[in-house]
Amino acid sequence: MEKKAIIIIGDGMGDRPVKELGGFTPIEIARKPNMSRLAKEGECGIMDPIAPGIRAGSDTSHLAILGYDPYKYYTGRGAFEAAGIGLDVEKGDICFRCNFATVDEESFVVVDRRAGRIREGTKALAEALNGMVIEDVKILFKESVEHRAGLVLRGEGLGHNVTDADPHQEGVKVHTVEAIDPNDSASQKTARIVNEFVRKSFDILRNHPVNIERKSQGLPPANIVLPRGAGTAPHIPSFLDRYHLNGACIVEVGLLKGVGRYLKMDVIDVEGATGSYDTDEQAIAKAVLSALETHDFVLCNVKAPDVAGHDGEALKKVETVEKIDRMLGTILSGIDPQNTFIVLTADHSTPVSVKDHSGDPVPIVIWGEGVRPDDVDCFGERACAKGGLGRIRGFDVMNILTNLLSIQEKFGA
Repeated sequence: MEKKAIIIIGDGMGDRPVKELGGFTPIEIARKPNMSRLAKEGECGIMDPIAPGIRAGSDTSHLAILGYDPYKYYTGRGAFEAAGIGLDVEKGDICFRCNFATVDEESFVVVDRRAGRIREGTKALAEALNGMVIEDVKILFKESVEHRAGLVLRGEGLGHNVTDADPHQEGVKVHTVEAIDPNDSASQKTARIVNEFVRKSFDILRNHPVNIERKSQGLPPANIVLPRGAGTAPHIPSFLDRYHLNGACIVEVGLLKGVGRYLKMDVIDVEGATGSYDTDEQAIAKAVLSALETHDFVLCNVKAPDVAGHDGEALKKVETVEKIDRMLGTILSGIDPQNTFIVLTADHSTPVSVKDHSGDPVPIVIWGEGVRPDDVDCFGERACAKGGLGRIRGFDVMNILTNLLSIQEKFGA
């Protein structure tokens, strides 16, 4: 019988001991019978998504976990975001990941990098910006999930080696974009275009009807766009060519949909998968089971733990872990355990005390027929560290899986 595999990633699910939780991490204190079943029946360890101490992004960590060296294939997150939300990316385009944000109208100090995690009206805001021309460069702009969006610059003589307009923190002014190398004329042009786009976004959005309505309701207006993560379209071998596995990608945010599209995996959208606290985990579980009927491999990412980590909400993060556990229970009840392997892990840690990604390792368990169970009986950062896998890298995961799936070529005689 053909063997299949699922990788389930709780985005940013790893954490540090939290005083508010009695010194436990959100995973450790959460009610998680299904995760603990995997830990008891599978083989556990801890994983550095890239390498020890490296603060991985979601895009670079997913590339690594899927067996693609991010130092070789990563060209900036903007290209993944743009492709993931349906923007057509051509050779020579410069792509950015963006936030709708709130700035003080006098000082340009960032008040809220996510404009209150705006969810309504972003399509209208994006349409107001899409299609403008600055100098000889066409602007392509599209909304993504919540406050996120993608930006593509299309024109001659552009470079991608520029800094971010997004200062990545509140209470400071919007950054002026600059070429990293002052002698790089192509990137200087890009910097000039992006700075003008940011100014125009403020002029257009500040009095947009969506923001007038938000202000009337006491909500922070999405009165500016902050681009970051400039990049160009990467050239990456397809997942099918690399592993001879027919892969599906069930993820919630454009950034990771873009990763799936560049790997030529089937990207499956799920109604109710919001990328936030209220995501419909049962709809995601059903989509995973449906995809397994026609695919050998399914990558599934649930964004909510990362949202809670960035918000610094320890109890919310506990709830998101429990949500993923319920999703896992539905998946376990619908698979054939004799021919299905499950990997459960996180793509990085987003500690609630840090409110950002950290370089801390994350727990991992591999479950299925033929794995060697260890003495770990509970899923969590410290428990899994005692497991038989030891400490591995994200880049090791597909090697381990393809060995279990009996599809790996032998190295040597």
